[in-house]
Amino acid sequence: MNSGILVIAAQRELRRNLFDALDQAGYSHIHSARDVPHAAILLEGRPMLPPLQLIVVVFAGDEQQAQKCCEQLRRLPGGAETPLIAVLAEEASLNPAELPAGIVDWLNAAQISTELVARWRRSSSAPGPGSATVEPVPGGAHEDYRYVFEEGDGEWLIADPQTGRLLEVSPTVARHSRMHASQWQGLPLSQVLRFEGVSIQQVLAEADRRWYPCQRKSSQGVDTGQASVRRIRHAGQDALALMFRSDRADLRAEAALSLLSRMFTSTSGVDAQIAAGRLLFDELGLDYLAVWSARQDGADTATQILQLWNGEDPAWPPASLQSSLQLVLGGKPVLIRADARQLASMDPLLQQLGLAGFAGLPLYDERHTVFGAMLAGSRKGFGEMGIIEPVLRCAAARFSHVLELSRTREQGRAEGLVDALTGLPNRLLFNDRLDTIIREATRHGECFAVLFVDLDRFKTVNDTHGHAAGDQVLRVVTQRLCSSIRASDTVARYAGDEFTVVLRHIVKNDDVLRVAEKIVQVMEAPLYLDDGTELRVTASMGLSFFPDDASDAETLLKHADEAMYAAKHDGRNNFKIYEVSPEYAQQHGTALRSRLRHAEGNGELRVVYQPQVNTTTEDIVGMEALVRWEHPELGMISPAVFIPLAEETGLIVSIGEWVMRTACRQAQEWEERYGLRLRLGVNLSAVQLMEPQLLETVGRVLHETGLDPTLLEMEITESISIKEAPNLVENLHALHRLGCHIAIDDFGTGAASLDYLRRLPADRIKIDQSFVRNIGVDPDDEAIVRATIEMAHRLKRAVVAEGVEIEQHLQFLRAHGCDELQGYLFCRPLQPISFDNLLAERQRLLDVRTAEPA
Repeated sequence: MNSGILVIAAQRELRRNLFDALDQAGYSHIHSARDVPHAAILLEGRPMLPPLQLIVVVFAGDEQQAQKCCEQLRRLPGGAETPLIAVLAEEASLNPAELPAGIVDWLNAAQISTELVARWRRSSSAPGPGSATVEPVPGGAHEDYRYVFEEGDGEWLIADPQTGRLLEVSPTVARHSRMHASQWQGLPLSQVLRFEGVSIQQVLAEADRRWYPCQRKSSQGVDTGQASVRRIRHAGQDALALMFRSDRADLRAEAALSLLSRMFTSTSGVDAQIAAGRLLFDELGLDYLAVWSARQDGADTATQILQLWNGEDPAWPPASLQSSLQLVLGGKPVLIRADARQLASMDPLLQQLGLAGFAGLPLYDERHTVFGAMLAGSRKGFGEMGIIEPVLRCAAARFSHVLELSRTREQGRAEGLVDALTGLPNRLLFNDRLDTIIREATRHGECFAVLFVDLDRFKTVNDTHGHAAGDQVLRVVTQRLCSSIRASDTVARYAGDEFTVVLRHIVKNDDVLRVAEKIVQVMEAPLYLDDGTELRVTASMGLSFFPDDASDAETLLKHADEAMYAAKHDGRNNFKIYEVSPEYAQQHGTALRSRLRHAEGNGELRVVYQPQVNTTTEDIVGMEALVRWEHPELGMISPAVFIPLAEETGLIVSIGEWVMRTACRQAQEWEERYGLRLRLGVNLSAVQLMEPQLLETVGRVLHETGLDPTLLEMEITESISIKEAPNLVENLHALHRLGCHIAIDDFGTGAASLDYLRRLPADRIKIDQSFVRNIGVDPDDEAIVRATIEMAHRLKRAVVAEGVEIEQHLQFLRAHGCDELQGYLFCRPLQPISFDNLLAERQRLLDVRTAEPA
């Protein structure tokens, strides 16, 4: 029976790549899991699965996370003895030297399709699909290393464990180092390899195949890379086999792929062009690199965009005399590994620079017209041309892309990045701006909104009045949209009759809603065509918020688009805010519950903080910690949707403890930094309140984080029945004795308000926002708010009003003695970095006032 292979990767794309690589190699029993708990469910739920032959796991975090993951893997059924290969994701912060012990081999994520199967078979004498396992000889040594030594591309050095001297090196070592094999024989390893952070004696003694950063001797000095050591049998004797992987991109495919990845992830522009050139120059060990642009007016003279040279500047010959450059600009590539000096007599550039290796590649635009050239050279010649040539061709493609984009901008944005009809940014420029806005907002902890605007029944205008009339309507719509926003905001024509808007620097969601309402109103006004025809064109809009709804451009736009269609479905001529509806949650409840089980472990949960202010001074006195779930596909899911799911499944206990610990740790950090004695409000659900271990959990969290218990306030909702929660009263009294404060949340919405105030040790009540928002609208709700404040004060309870959104709310609550306020009038819930900025700004203003003379 064939053995099974287990693949574990959090990212769906990497799971698919791993599965495809193994499937195409003929392995039939491949089990794919998101994480270790998911893998455990797979294995435990299917006892008849074949035994594990291999585990492939993707590491995307740090060394500690990798170590914890390996420990969990070893506890899986059959996992203790199963070989494990590590794949390092691009975002992983650990390096190969930090991999846990027991990893038989590793590779980068970019190498999955080309290296995974080969590494597995090579590193452990793995059987092919359907084959029997090759049994190792005693001690873990293998006799079958010779085929890898002779035929493989790896660098192998065989050493005598007694003398520490080299017995033999593979042909690849001689080729890469440019030292003959005879020059290596007998050398002490201490002269061949220099390890970083660990002695060579320790590496050789352990011989555990772990990878360590080091330098390997070469004819040019040293090459940097990593090396691992294993025990083998060589010529009938015990020996050590050292494998070296160079970091030079001209020698090793993995390093070349890493180089290209870094080049292509850089942004466009002159600075990025220079950065990419420097990266290529350094990683390939070039002595010369130049990028030329052919003149757009058809003139013969080319313009140099970039030049890097390792040496003193010679008298550079003009472009017209550089025959190699002219040949390349004419569309003829030049690739010479080591004997470019033979062209020196025909090209003064090569003659002056003394290059042995030389490459010249045309730069093509999207019409495959040559519009530039890339020249690269090395005095000592190039390394492996099978690696060098693809790298240079990909680099030329990168320079072509950047150069073409630069030319488009130079020719006038109206031709490529600005819509010719409206003068607005088009989709390409808008997407570029949105990416920039996201980077800035992430760096500064800001919030912004994306609006997707679609004209209602615009096709009818074109069909009835003609496309000229449609163009006029689009120009008027552009004017109306631009008049509705600030100078710092962005409006773009996304496509046809679709417009997109970015509203920057959002403090309150209400600000965005006012802009949306304004746009609806101005769009309702009649417009007149040139022939006097009156038209009424309305718009439907969808809104999404960064970072609440999504943290990337594609998902933000997707959610805004979905909300726009919801607005159309709701009758058009209005706007909708994106949300995962309760209906969706009901339809997809099973999937959401399953995903929620892994949300904490996958880092999808977030804690945001909303300030609470003193009604009189409007200074910050506290904050409420609120949990958010950032679903990888759906974006931010409302607590109204996922909290009930968490309560149904019992996950609320672990999620609640995580929120409490995260918030207490953050509050203690702010207390140490600013010393404001801010009260931290944390919500407790009915399920948590019934937990017998609640007091123990809270005490442990306070002890671990160091937060003063008197700064922690536990908020319980009034809808919890005292009769249905048997431990409720006892738990709350115990928390009160611990020093924590108790607040009754959503006060006024339940049926036992007076009973709550009598029996529970409440320090504070929070008036539900449904009453506060009706201040100035419903006299009955105003009366309820007044009576609640008066009753609470008579019972010596403080009062916090939630949902304070407009000045009228503030004035009413201040006039009737409400103690504290919370709502969008003052601040929306903030990410930790934004809340920290708020506290820092408060401190700065206080320092300025203190410094001012009396």
